[in-house]
Amino acid sequence: MSKSLRLTEKWMQRGLWVVALVFASFLIGLGGTLVGDLPQVERQRTVDDFMDLPASTQLRSSIKATKTAERDANEALEQAQLKRRVAQADSAAARETFDNWLSTRRATQLSEQDPELVARTRALDGLKDKERAAGMTVEAQQQALLDARQNTVRERRMLAEMEQTAQQLLNAEYRRIELRVFLYRLALTLPLLVAAGWLFAKKRKSTWWPFVWGFILFALFAFFVELVPYLPSYGGYVRYIVGIVVTVAVGRQAIVALNRYLERQKLAEQLPDAQRREELSYDTALARLSKGVCPGCERPVDLKNPEIDFCPHCGIGLFEHCPACSTRKSAFAKFCHACGTTGKREHLPARPAVVPA
Repeated sequence: MSKSLRLTEKWMQRGLWVVALVFASFLIGLGGTLVGDLPQVERQRTVDDFMDLPASTQLRSSIKATKTAERDANEALEQAQLKRRVAQADSAAARETFDNWLSTRRATQLSEQDPELVARTRALDGLKDKERAAGMTVEAQQQALLDARQNTVRERRMLAEMEQTAQQLLNAEYRRIELRVFLYRLALTLPLLVAAGWLFAKKRKSTWWPFVWGFILFALFAFFVELVPYLPSYGGYVRYIVGIVVTVAVGRQAIVALNRYLERQKLAEQLPDAQRREELSYDTALARLSKGVCPGCERPVDLKNPEIDFCPHCGIGLFEHCPACSTRKSAFAKFCHACGTTGKREHLPARPAVVPA
């Protein structure tokens, strides 16, 4: 069709397409911002929203207390172990001293040293008592530490079970939120797509076509880029089912449109030649001729063959002779390219045809 346009008109058409693209880009930016903000209409949920708040608070406080008790028990155990090591060292040193003294006592056999033997034995027994007491203290602290650790593990396990249950509920809520946000997007983009379809069918060739096409591009972008990627999956079932439904709907419309087109072509080919040419748009006819097809039936025709004046497929006139100069010209041309006479026969007086010698 561009070959049939004037040079200025061609550049103006390109400029209007730029206007359409710029208009579409601003609409896309606005729509993307709006669609991106749609999730904010839903309140952000956390795991704590699906837990028993008093029970979880009590468990966390108890875990904190048991961790403190565990830390205190560990510190006390370290102190008790240190004291036991000191008591063991004192007892070992006293035992060694006593053994040395006892060896000397046996060698000398002095009876006056018997009271000292008794005193030393009692002192050694006292050190052993301290060692045993320190050992008992260590064992008690070990038991306290073990109890604190077991309490911590048990309470953490209970809290983990509560959090796991709450996480499952949160995941289910996320899926519901995702579906609701998708429905918000669908409620926003589907009317745009319907409006774009109506504009394409009714207004795409109107005076304001740049804005019409800009809106159509925006609606297509909003549907296929802003909506389709957020289509819920549910294991792929939803997307495949939606894809099948959309394909069937679009395919059905394409089949219906093709059948209507073929039916219109059959009816048009039954009309008189002059009426068919009159109903064809001038620009449409020139655009089809420039592609080497018949303007009436759109089948290929050898337009360079000087012997072909009518379409061999539908019979529409392709070439005729100028009523003024008898020059062979296109039947769709408004003026004769040889003499400039208008192509309408009723505007010219009848003149005899030129008979070749």
